[in-house]
Amino acid sequence: MPIVVRIDVELAKQQMSVGEFAERVGLTPANVAVLKNGRAKAVRFSTLEAMCRVLNCQPGDLLEFVED
Repeated sequence: MPIVVRIDVELAKQQMSVGEFAERVGLTPANVAVLKNGRAKAVRFSTLEAMCRVLNCQPGDLLEFVED
């Protein structure tokens, strides 16, 4: 998949657990795992905004386009 999700990198920078992140963003830990593992088919802008707020980052810090 050409879109790589970098949530784990930002979580490590913030020293934040998946559980804490999920709670603060308003997602279930299972849904965070789906996003983290690149299995999500779509992400709502409201969810992306919440993730960026919680991690104090930009969307480009969480998502990266990589050529196949």
